[in-house]
Amino acid sequence: MTDVRVERLARLIVDYSVGIKPGDQVVLRASPDAAPLILELYREAIGRGAHVLPMIDMPGLRPILLKEGNDEQLQYLSPIAKRVIDTFDVQLSIYSQSNTREMSGVDPARQAMASLASRPIMQSFMERSASGALRWNVTLFPTNAYAQDADMSLADYEDFVYAACLVDEGDAAERWKALRDHQQKLIDWLQDKSEIHLTGPDTDLRVGIKGRTWVNCHGDKNMPDGEIFTGPEETRVSGTVRFTFPAVHQGREVSDVRLWFEDGVVVKWLAAKNEAYLERMLHTDDGARRLGEFAFGCNFGIQRFTRNILFDEKIGGTVHMALGAGYPETGSENESAIHWDMICDLRSGAEVRVDGELFAREGKYVLWD
Repeated sequence: MTDVRVERLARLIVDYSVGIKPGDQVVLRASPDAAPLILELYREAIGRGAHVLPMIDMPGLRPILLKEGNDEQLQYLSPIAKRVIDTFDVQLSIYSQSNTREMSGVDPARQAMASLASRPIMQSFMERSASGALRWNVTLFPTNAYAQDADMSLADYEDFVYAACLVDEGDAAERWKALRDHQQKLIDWLQDKSEIHLTGPDTDLRVGIKGRTWVNCHGDKNMPDGEIFTGPEETRVSGTVRFTFPAVHQGREVSDVRLWFEDGVVVKWLAAKNEAYLERMLHTDDGARRLGEFAFGCNFGIQRFTRNILFDEKIGGTVHMALGAGYPETGSENESAIHWDMICDLRSGAEVRVDGELFAREGKYVLWD
């Protein structure tokens, strides 16, 4: 018997997040571990009159390609994958890994080569999303692997996930709309500002945001959600930042990352673990050493770190920044084959000032006090 919360999540995504309608071409990306949610999303989308293409990936396939494939195979860009991202109306993605570290034995240089080859897909995705031609949503189906990463039992992790998605009780769509309205107060105040200044333990960073647009994330693109973000000015990031939570990317955990910026570019970097991987990703392409995103976490219903960026970047009172590709709708012009989010916890000994005015202290937003 399917968990009723899975059914609610599927309906929420299909109707509220992406608004599937008759005739929509929908691609559904997932792995077999997400079978209950795959079936419910498929059923709901079919029920709305959509044409659904399931693209189900098997665990273990990607490491085989990256370890055993030749350079030509790593640089191959599937015309089918490109056509889907260029023409479909909706993309639904489900995270459902059975082993979150299956990529840990892959040479980072080969990962970077494959990422670089897929850059046209990333660029098309960003452009079509910005124009509204592509609606998309990313969610997660609880697995033992994710529960272990979060130091929880599977049952406790399921409760955590469905509560974060607001499908545990009440009208989830109305609750997400309420958060949207709450976050809009922050955006309205930030919209005409020029510079953000973060100070905290080992952090003193200035980020230019003049003329950039802030985006309100309330369950449309991610589920769960709860953040506001923009694209920093490409040449106006300076200072240093210490990312207090481990930065997990492509199956590797890079911990205690510290970055130094000059004129928007990372000029120095350190990490306590997997620093070589961090360095290799920073050299993926020219855009990999600039910020494509700057965001405030606004979901105070999520307060614990789980080693999953879909949840962790939303933690209320935190800031996250993404190295690499920026979203065009924010005004960002940064292009890259990577988009790597890293989280800075501002809930202790830190404050945020915007154009000299206090915006947040100890992880609490002044406008919400």
